[in-house]
Amino acid sequence: MEFPSRANHFQMHHAELLRFSFLQWTGNDLLDRQLDALAFAEQLFYAPFAVLSHNTASDPLFNYANSKALELFELDWESLLALPSRYSAEPINRDERAQLLENVTRDGYIKNYQGIRISSTGRRFQISDAVVWNLVDGEQHKCGQAAYFKHWLYL
Repeated sequence: MEFPSRANHFQMHHAELLRFSFLQWTGNDLLDRQLDALAFAEQLFYAPFAVLSHNTASDPLFNYANSKALELFELDWESLLALPSRYSAEPINRDERAQLLENVTRDGYIKNYQGIRISSTGRRFQISDAVVWNLVDGEQHKCGQAAYFKHWLYL
């Protein structure tokens, strides 16, 4: 997947997958429901909150992050796509993160999650009031998982 830009419509297809799945599980939209797909994809990429997702591999790799998530995790696009999502948590917190993802797999989504995450340079931060959800396409095939959060505190 290429870096979201005007040239690739800010990865509109993936942004719509994030939007559709979030709406299905929570009943809410990530942004204004009146936005068309292209405007939504662009605004999602530049939103003041973090959104990121990973694929369905046995050791899932990140496959999307908006600009705020890239900033928080101190990653460029190429580094993000090569990173197993488990590395977003320190080793001591990975079992708790794995349990969270199992719960999401079982229940579809969770809200009000909080946990400690770590950037690529070792900067720790606590996220709170996060929503983590399964990504599903129109035929309800699982496409990965995603997270949204707008509250974080550097530790």
